[in-house]
Amino acid sequence: MNRTARTAPERNSMRLFLIRDYRLLFSAQIIALFGTGLATVALGLLAYELAGPSAGAVLATALTIKMSLYVVIAPLAAAYVDRLPRRAFLVALDAIRAAVVLALPFVSEIWHIYVLVGVLQAASAAFTPTFQAVIPDIVTDEADFTRALSASQVAYTMESLLSPVLAAIALSFMTFNLLFVATSVGFAVSALLVLATRIPNARPSAHGKAWDRIASGVRIFVTTPRLRGIMALNLVVAAAGSIVVVNTVNYVRDELGGTQSDVAWMLAASGTGTLVTALLLPRVLDRTAERTVMTAGSIVLVFSAGAAASLAVAGIFTWILTAAVWALVGAGMAMIVTPTGKVLRRSVEPAGIPEVFAAQFSLSHLAWLVTYPIAGWVGSSAGFAVTWTILAALATVGAVAGFALWPRETGTETPASSSAVATYETTQGECTLAATQCACARTV
Repeated sequence: MNRTARTAPERNSMRLFLIRDYRLLFSAQIIALFGTGLATVALGLLAYELAGPSAGAVLATALTIKMSLYVVIAPLAAAYVDRLPRRAFLVALDAIRAAVVLALPFVSEIWHIYVLVGVLQAASAAFTPTFQAVIPDIVTDEADFTRALSASQVAYTMESLLSPVLAAIALSFMTFNLLFVATSVGFAVSALLVLATRIPNARPSAHGKAWDRIASGVRIFVTTPRLRGIMALNLVVAAAGSIVVVNTVNYVRDELGGTQSDVAWMLAASGTGTLVTALLLPRVLDRTAERTVMTAGSIVLVFSAGAAASLAVAGIFTWILTAAVWALVGAGMAMIVTPTGKVLRRSVEPAGIPEVFAAQFSLSHLAWLVTYPIAGWVGSSAGFAVTWTILAALATVGAVAGFALWPRETGTETPASSSAVATYETTQGECTLAATQCACARTV
């Protein structure tokens, strides 16, 4: 490849950031992401301070509340978003999240966490589909939009790596409560950036009734073989990911004898696996089918969950082996999450994008709603060996189901719609799916 060919994409990427409104929204996304990443670490440490050995159960309950609200509220928000002034709605939701996170350092009872997390996640569940639906209306050029999808994915993977590292450094000279303050500031700045953005009104959906909008996306998933496979792979991601998200705090503090900073560094090990894999995947996907990469990712996650269970059963608690397993979990999640948008892109017509996005958002969170309580509640009562064995078994079931439900494709599968067979493709699903599935692994 000559120098001109190499530098052309770089010039095109710079052109994307010349779009003022996209630049503001991307900045808002970055700031809110890193604030949320810091709060993810802080919430786990807060649960440990209040509940000690039962911190996993507390964290699992908070996450179960989150997922319940996401499953219910997100599709409703997607259904009604075209009836709301989107900029004012996003600013109000950011303001709510900033106020709630700022209150978290002052909680003294476990039930306070549940109430505040409920309000916070209700706002987040409405914010995410609205925010993601804005991007295609601002970046209208197809080539620029594709680069916007890539930038969004890089932002999420970078946050998963850097936020725990930043938290670990910060915790060396401050208490974790100040991480909540940083998150609140992040949401406030995000609100100001969104307020400065020119956001057009939403285009009316092809479906008039809210229920039709919600149900149409689910129907597309059920009737499209490759999307049925994705539903199964959602379970694989959630089963292995829950080990990292829910159990890291207790495992590092109680089994490895680590500090608050050590918890953050262990989470960074998983983020490293995600980042490295996400950087390598684009070239792999140029030569390899998405189904092959994603099923390979499911095998990696089954292996890593099984390895975690084996270490717990054998009573082997070492930093190096744990970090290696955590990195494998991050890598396997990236192998499944990153290509998901491309699969959706080949499966729906443009008019069905909002409904399918809402459906995937809810279905992926529904999988976490199953696995979070297992990781937390069973982990607190029965120990890591039993819990991680159960989660490894669920990951295996999801991997086998995904392989069976998603047959090898010999031709081009016709994109589906909620009303008739369609013949269109769209790039819009890539942004929403890649971003929100990565967000599933975040506590706040």
